[in-house]
Amino acid sequence: MVNIVVRENNVEQALRALKKKMQREGTFREMKRRKFYEKPSEKRARQKAEAVRRARKLHRKRMQRDGLI
Repeated sequence: MVNIVVRENNVEQALRALKKKMQREGTFREMKRRKFYEKPSEKRARQKAEAVRRARKLHRKRMQRDGLI
């Protein structure tokens, strides 16, 4: 559950903070994904692609940390 405090009646600032939190948590991506039915085969393919993407990112960060890139 996301909580946002509105200070000094500044709704615009609170809305920006809310959008930022939702973006970080992946809520927008989740809503977009759930808009239409996703076949189980498509779900597996998407999850595998996401796992590959995460693994590559982790590998790239490790290489940078070790000074190989």
